[in-house]
Amino acid sequence: MVYTGVLTKMQTEFLEPIQYYLVFKNDFIHVNQLLNKPLEIKLVGEQCLSCGLNKLIYRQGFCKSCFFDKPFAGDWIMRPELSTAHLDKEDRDLDYEKKVQLQPHVVYLANSSNVKVGVTRKSQVPTRWIDQGAHEAIEIVEVPNRYLAGITEIALKKHVADKTNWRNMLKNDIKDEDLKEWRSNLKQYIPEEAKAYFIESNSETNLHFPVERYPAKPKSLNLKKQLSYSGKLVGIKGQYFIFEDETVFNIRANEGLVVEINI
Repeated sequence: MVYTGVLTKMQTEFLEPIQYYLVFKNDFIHVNQLLNKPLEIKLVGEQCLSCGLNKLIYRQGFCKSCFFDKPFAGDWIMRPELSTAHLDKEDRDLDYEKKVQLQPHVVYLANSSNVKVGVTRKSQVPTRWIDQGAHEAIEIVEVPNRYLAGITEIALKKHVADKTNWRNMLKNDIKDEDLKEWRSNLKQYIPEEAKAYFIESNSETNLHFPVERYPAKPKSLNLKKQLSYSGKLVGIKGQYFIFEDETVFNIRANEGLVVEINI
């Protein structure tokens, strides 16, 4: 069976194990059902996730003009501390920015390749942790807007990592950590504006991924260069396909590519 569509990050369900879905315009694939089966991925073209035009993807699934013009690609997306909607100050589109920035956000610790600090909207818990391939995570603070989450992350990342080593995450080169203890130790570094939102009572969340075999030396598939690839799918973790020959394919990093998937 052949499926054709524009890649967007896989949708997920927080079950045991995590369930993954590739969603196209007119169809979807329940990816867990493809484990231990061969599949072929072919590059067909590129399509901007914003304007929908057949244009080269620049970053985050957007063409260059949309990346620099549209509100959902503003700098505050990647750098929450730059959020200004709480000041009634516009970056690109104040109505959109208020809708996204002025809602509850969580600063959290996630353990994927190592313990790291991150920010997400409360509505994206635990989706954000799944997308990062974290096997355990815990909330630190829940604040009313994105700016407060951003300045809290800035303060904490002086004392804990804010990046994931994707190779170690995919190799499952990880160890369990006491995230409650990490949270307790980091409490002193929370900015004054966010101290009242510190969370003390909740426990860590554990996540399990559908992986039959982890790669010892993961090698990343560059579909733009290779154009097509065939292999047996043996795992899904984070937003990655893991294949039997240790090739890995990052769906999130390839958003906007139009692909043909032959199963």
